[in-house]
Parts: sequence; C-alpha cells; structure tokens
Amino acid sequence: MASSHSSSPVPQSSSSDAFFKKEMDATKRFRPAQSLPDVCPKEPTGDPSNLCDSPSLVLDQHRWTIYHSKVNLPAALNDPRLAKRESDFFTKTWGVDFVDTEVTPSFYLPQITKEHFASYQQEITPREKVHDRCENICTSKDTFDGTLLHTHDKSRTDLEQVPKIFMKPDFALEDPLTFNVVLPWSHFSTAGGKGNRDAASSKLLQEKLSHYLDIVEVNIAHQISLRSEAFFHAMTSQHELQDYLRKTSQAVKLLREKISKIDKVMCEGSLRVLRLSLTRNNCIKAYNKLKLMATVHQTQPTVQLLLSTSEFVGALDLIATTQEVLQQELQGIHSFRHLGSQLCELEKLIDKMMIAEFSTYARNDLNRPLEDDCQVLEEERLVSLVFGLLKQRKLNFYEIYGDEMIITAKNIIKQCVVNTVSQIEEIDTEVVVKLADQMRMMNFPQWFDLLKNIFSKFTIFLKRIKATLSTIRSVVFLVLDKNQKTGDLEDTLQKNSAKDSMVDTEVAYLTHEGMFISDAFTEGDLLPVAADTTSQRNTSPNSEPCSSDSVSEPECTTDSSSSKEQTSSSVTPGGVEMMIGDDVNMTDVELVRLANNIQELLYNASDICHDRSVKFLMARAKDGFLEKLNSNEFVALSRLMESFILDTEQICGRKSMSLRGALQSQANRFVNRFHEERKTKLSLLLDNERWKQAEVPAEFQDLVDSVSDGRISLPEKKPAATEERKPTEFLIVEGQKYATVGTVLLLIRIILEYCQCVDNIPSITTDMLTRLSDLLKYFNSRSCQLVLGAGALQVVGLKTITTKNLALSSRCLQLIVHYIPIIRAHFEARLQPKQFSMLRHFDHITKDYHDHVAEISAKLVAIMDSLFDKLLSKYEVKAPVPSACFRNICKQMAKMHEAIYDLLPEEQTQMLFLRINASYKLHLKRQLAHLNVVNDGGPLNGLVTTDVAFYTGNLQALKGLNNLDLNMAEIWEQKR
Repeated sequence: MASSHSSSPVPQSSSSDAFFKKEMDATKRFRPAQSLPDVCPKEPTGDPSNLCDSPSLVLDQHRWTIYHSKVNLPAALNDPRLAKRESDFFTKTWGVDFVDTEVTPSFYLPQITKEHFASYQQEITPREKVHDRCENICTSKDTFDGTLLHTHDKSRTDLEQVPKIFMKPDFALEDPLTFNVVLPWSHFSTAGGKGNRDAASSKLLQEKLSHYLDIVEVNIAHQISLRSEAFFHAMTSQHELQDYLRKTSQAVKLLREKISKIDKVMCEGSLRVLRLSLTRNNCIKAYNKLKLMATVHQTQPTVQLLLSTSEFVGALDLIATTQEVLQQELQGIHSFRHLGSQLCELEKLIDKMMIAEFSTYARNDLNRPLEDDCQVLEEERLVSLVFGLLKQRKLNFYEIYGDEMIITAKNIIKQCVVNTVSQIEEIDTEVVVKLADQMRMMNFPQWFDLLKNIFSKFTIFLKRIKATLSTIRSVVFLVLDKNQKTGDLEDTLQKNSAKDSMVDTEVAYLTHEGMFISDAFTEGDLLPVAADTTSQRNTSPNSEPCSSDSVSEPECTTDSSSSKEQTSSSVTPGGVEMMIGDDVNMTDVELVRLANNIQELLYNASDICHDRSVKFLMARAKDGFLEKLNSNEFVALSRLMESFILDTEQICGRKSMSLRGALQSQANRFVNRFHEERKTKLSLLLDNERWKQAEVPAEFQDLVDSVSDGRISLPEKKPAATEERKPTEFLIVEGQKYATVGTVLLLIRIILEYCQCVDNIPSITTDMLTRLSDLLKYFNSRSCQLVLGAGALQVVGLKTITTKNLALSSRCLQLIVHYIPIIRAHFEARLQPKQFSMLRHFDHITKDYHDHVAEISAKLVAIMDSLFDKLLSKYEVKAPVPSACFRNICKQMAKMHEAIYDLLPEEQTQMLFLRINASYKLHLKRQLAHLNVVNDGGPLNGLVTTDVAFYTGNLQALKGLNNLDLNMAEIWEQKR
C-alpha cells in the first residue's frame, strides 16, 4: 500500500537538504518530549539561566531543533484522548470546541453567496445524472447488505474453529503452560514402536495449525477488502494535506526569517540588556553577600576586643545581630554551621563576665574611702553593666549589691573601732585581744566619739548607695519609657496599616517575582515610589557602606530584622548619654517590679545600717554601761541617735524601726532609772526635811524666772562672778512671794529636769508624764504623812508640828499647784492627739493638792478651835475686864498671826482668821448661853461687851486684819 507520496515526513540521512541534516549522539537520540514554549519570551525573572534553557523559534530556525521532529499522520489523527472521532481534521487536532468557536469575519475576504456556486452547479448537474444512472445499474443495497451479512456469518463460523487460546491478549509461547497446550509433547515422543504414529500426529498438528493460519488470513483479507475504499480515501486526503503542509512550512519559514530579522534589530539588544542587568544585580548581591560573610567572620575577634574593654552591651548587640543575620541572610552556608553555637556559648560567657564585673564594681563602689564624695563611681561603666544585664534578663543582679552592702556595713564598724582603739593608749591590744572587749574599755566620751564617727560613715555610705541605686533605677525607667513609646508607635502603625496597604498595592504591579522591572533600566526612578517602604530599612550595624559608583542604596540594604531596630538616645541623672535599643525583651510589669525591688534595696540598706548600729549598742550595753549614764550623757546619746535616724529617713525615704526600737528600749530603762533616782532623792529629802523656811539661792530664782514666760528650760550656768548674789527669804513667782522649804526647791528643779528630758528625748514623753505624775503624787502623800500625820516627829525628831510648819507646807503645795498647768501645757504640746487622755493625771493631782491645802487650813482652824474650847469653857463674867481668858485668847491669836502672816498671802490670812473668828464666836456664844448672859444692857452684858471689844480691838490691830469684818453681834443672837 505504499505509494510514491510517502506519508512519513521523517528526513532521510541521504538527503542533500541541509534543513533536515542533523548529527545526534546515541544518548541524545531519544530525549523526553518537552512542551512547546511560547513564541514570545517571558519577562525576566531574576534568573538568567531561565532565558536559555528552552530553544528559541527565532534564533534556532537555521539549525535542527526538536521542532523538526515529525509524527506519523495516523497517530496524529487517531487521538485516543478524544471522546468521539470527528471527521474534520482540525477538530481532531485542536479539540471538539474548535467547531463551536465563532470566527470573526475577515475584512480582506469577500462575502460568498449562492450566486458564486451557480456556474459550479451548472457544470456538476449532468455529472450527477450520470452518477444516478450508474447507481441504478449497480446491485441494490439490501442485496449487498445480505451478502455482507452472509459473508460475515461465514467468517464468524470459520473463526470459531480457531482455539480461543490464540485470541487471548496475553498469548505468548514463552510461557511453558501455553507452549504445552499449543504443542503437546505427546506428539513428539520417540519411544520404540511408536515412531510412525508420532510422525503422523506431528504432521496432523502442523496441518491443523496451517489451517488456523489460513482462516485468519482469509478473514484479514476480507476485512481489508471491506475497508479498501476508506483506506484509499484517507491516503488521497493525506496527499492533499501534505501539499498544504508543504505550503504552510514555506510560509512559516518565510515568517521565521522575518521574525529573526526583527529579533536581531529590535529584541536581541533589549533582551541582552535585561540579561546583563540581571547578571549585574546577581553579582552585586553575591558581592554584598560575600562582604556580609566577611563581616560575620570578624564577629568573634570583634567581640573579644569589646570584652577586653568591658563593652558588654556592644558585644551582646553584635552577637544578637550576627545571630539574626545567620538565621535570615546566611542560612545554610556550610562554613558558618558552627558559628551559631559558638556565639551562644560566647553569650553565656558574657553573662558570667557581667555578673563577675558587677560584683567587682559593687565591691569597689562600697569599699572605697568614706569621705564626703558621694558621686557615683564610674557611672558610664555602671550604666553599661546594668543595660547589659537587663538585656540578658539577669534581674537578680541587685541581690549581689545587697550582699556587698551587708559585708561593707560590718567592715565599716570594725574599721572604725580598730582606728579608735589604736589611738587610745590606755587599751593594751596585746592583753585584750577581742575587739568587743577593747571597745568596752572605752569611757563615755571616747565611745561617744566612736559612735558619732560610725554614724557619719554610715550616712556617707547610704548617700553613695542612694546615688548608685538611683542611677540603676534611672536606667530601668528609661527602658520602661522606651517600651511605652514603642507600644504607642505600634498602635499608630496599626492605625496607618490601611494606608500602607494601599501604597503596597500600587507598587506591587511593578514587581515580578520580587524584582523591580524598572531596576533593569533606571534604579533611581524607583526611590520616590518606594520611599515609604524603604525609609524604615536601615543598613545592618555591622555592614560596611556600599560605594556609590557600584551599588545603589536599595541594593545595599538587608531585610534582616536587626536592620529595623530603632535606637533612641537618653541621658541618665548623672549626665551619661545612653543608647537604648528595642532588643530589651522585658515587659512593663517586670521593669516596674525590678524598679520597686531596687527601691526596696535602698530601704534594706537603711535597715542594715540600723541593725549594725543596734548590735554595736548592745555589745556596749552588756555590762550595764548605758544604764549608768547620767542625764546629760544619755540626752547627748539620744540626740545623736535621733539625728542619725532622721538623716537615714531623709536619705532613704522610709523609717527604720530597729534602731528607734533600741533607742526606745534604752530610753525606757533610762526613764526607770531616772525616775527611781529622783524619787529616791525626793524621799531622802522629805525624810530629812524639818519643815522650816529655807533661803532661796539665786540659781533657784533664776530657774523659776526661766519658766515665767511659759516655756520650761533649765538655764545655763552663769559665770562664778554672778553667783555671789545673796540668797533671798522668799521665792518670787510672777510677783508673788512663796516661802518654801529646801525640798520643794529641789522638787521644782527635778520637775524641770523631767520636762527638759522630754524635750531632749521626745519618744519618752508618755513615760515621763506617768513618772512625773507618780512623783507629784508621792510628794503630796509623803508630805501629808509627815506634816498632817505628824510623821516628822519620829522621822526627823521634831518636838511638835507647829502652825508655822503647817502654813509652810500649805504654801509649798500651792507653789507646786501653780506650776501644774505649765507642766500640763508643756506635755500637751508634745503628745499626739490620741494621747491627750493621759493629761487627766494632772487634773487629779491638782484636785489632790487643793484638798491637801484645804486640810491644812482646816487643821489650823481646828488648833484654834480646841484652844477656844479650852479657854472659853472656863470663862466667867466678872471683873476685872478684860478678863484673863480674853487676854490669853488675844495672845494666842497674835502668835498665830505672827506664825502665818509671813508665810501665807494676805487674802489667805484674812480668810483663815475669819474662819477662826467664826469658831471663836461659836464657842463664846455657847458659853454665854451656858452662863445665861443675854444682851439686856445689864452689868453682865456690859462686862462681856467690854471683853469682846478688847478681843476685836486686838484682832483688828494685827497686820493685814484691820479691815476684817468680825460681826461680833452674832454672839447675842438666839436660836429660835
């Protein structure tokens, strides 16, 4: 069936046409089929190799390519992927949708109508008639169909004779089972006696197989004869199609030549520019990558150099940046595979070095000489250390400083004691080895100077600690402020994210696989467009600047997050400028907690100083040294301790109770001893008091004068020349004369000492108030026992308690009562409002003293009353007048007046004599009633009137009683 028109366009090796010549290796002869590329080349993708991987129709048309390979036409026409077999060639080639596609009419083709086919119809009509006559002559279709059906049935019957094993698709004689079925071995056996029969069987088998072959060949020939018309029709169509393909090939060849010329003139240069631009960009990237690798390679030497100068923050920043570059830009580089782990170990080493460096700094800062210099030691170094520790989240570094504070506080006291002991010659350090025993051998002035020196050292110590901790807290607060500003900035950026996304959308269309197309032409034109996105991308801190003649700025930047870190400059209180980055990964809560812990460390420093001071005091107080101090010494000690407590509170801003508690404990012991000493002294004075008027020395008068303005304070001792003033008989208090005994003068001084002690030691105000109340009550009760109770007769040995003793005791009590309101006001000004209830003790004491004075007055009246009763009971109305009874009464009255007039004020004297006169009138009236003497003008009445006139005249003649209204007429009044 082969013809001269070969259906296979495969080129022959003997052909002289250069277009079909091709030399191929055996390995390249059978290459896998590749999909046809697009005629138009794609835009550059950033990878120059993509432009030359596939053959070009334009550049490769004059050399053999894969497009010159041919496929045989039946394989192309019989596409097994199609759902149905269309008769149209184009439908078979381009798919079933080809016929449904509406083709736009061409403007260059004329419109074809039926008139164009009129001449063809006239020509073909006779031929059609001839064709019809020929069909009538031919056999009818039914007959032909019947013949075909008969032939088909016969062929089917013949094929059924062929065994089915030959029809199986997996038929293979190589299979032993199949071979045994087709050629049984029983037909080939050559055993004795059966040779002729086996030969006949083999011949029969051969004939049978030949018969099967004939049947199959006959059927094949029959099938071919039935389809001969279609086969020849297909061959005719193939010849026509090959003519069309030859013409098309020539047209395509011409088009390729034109396109090749266009490519050389218009496209080849532009594509070469693109390819060179991509190559240049790739070289720049490779250069930057190598330069970055060189920079990263110098990380470890640079870190070691920074560590040698204690630049821990710079070293940590460099390590963090390098780690980030390794993870993002240099990931997968084999030469740096161990660098990350090495940097991690180096970072751990830096952590240990920073802790050790901070311990050394704390030790040097706290152990330097304690002078008046309270400046921060090496503030820049401290700020760098603190910032590095914060960056590494070593938040317990302040505990190291706290431990050093405790050790330094101990050393301060020890050094002060050693220095003081070395200056005292009386202390032999070779005999007394222990430092505490050496300290106990000091007298109070030496020990007091030592304590003052310790307090001054502690004050400077706390000021230094405060300055250092303030610097540390300022670093923490600066980081906290930076975090808050960063949070506000992130909120602002989130609000502007919509605007940024719009800008990104406008820029995105310019990019192709991450590369700006315009970079191939003018890189500078792109900078204004991408200004918003590149403004926040800074170069890496460790990368070197790129030269302007080789690399533009956008190409030199990196995309690592470390390049996006923003730093801000801040200044600490000491004036040290510090760069704060965004790489301190600490929350606001952690920073605030750390700042509070640092502030608490300052409070702990105050507590440490107070605790060490308390231990120093307790070591000196073991032998009762502090309890043996006199008032002036203890007041000086108390003032020194109060001053130190106030200084520490002012420095640290919080009260420390340990030293204040120790001072209060010692103050309580001092108050007890102070009170017991004064009470014992008062008791001894009262036991030895003879209740006689004492002269008032000038110093006591000055003491009283110092209290005249309402303020209680002990006057300073005046020079010896002024102490030659003579003592006075009376104590002048606000213009009034007070006759006192020596015990009361000393009691006033004791009372003022109580008040002065309260001023010096405010913490003992309540205890002193209680003790002073107890002292005043004791004086009142003891003086009552000695005078009114006549206890002085046995204690002192007085013969009797005279009216002068009673009057003097009353006046002394009045003097004390005069000072009670002043004392009350003094204590009230120093008490808390909630403690005012304690002032009621003074009200009770005042009442007790007034009652005591009233009892003394009643005692004086009772003395005269008993005298009147004794004398007037013997009174008789008879001559001579004045009678001896009245003369004796007037004599006793004169003695009474003489005893009390100089002691009591005139008003009290008048009131006392009025009460005595009333008692006199009562007894006289009773005696007259007993004698039945009435006011009738008789002789008896006249005698009594003369005696009464004598009594009145003598009484009114006494000093200060001349205006006394005696009202003697009451003696004649009768009871109704």
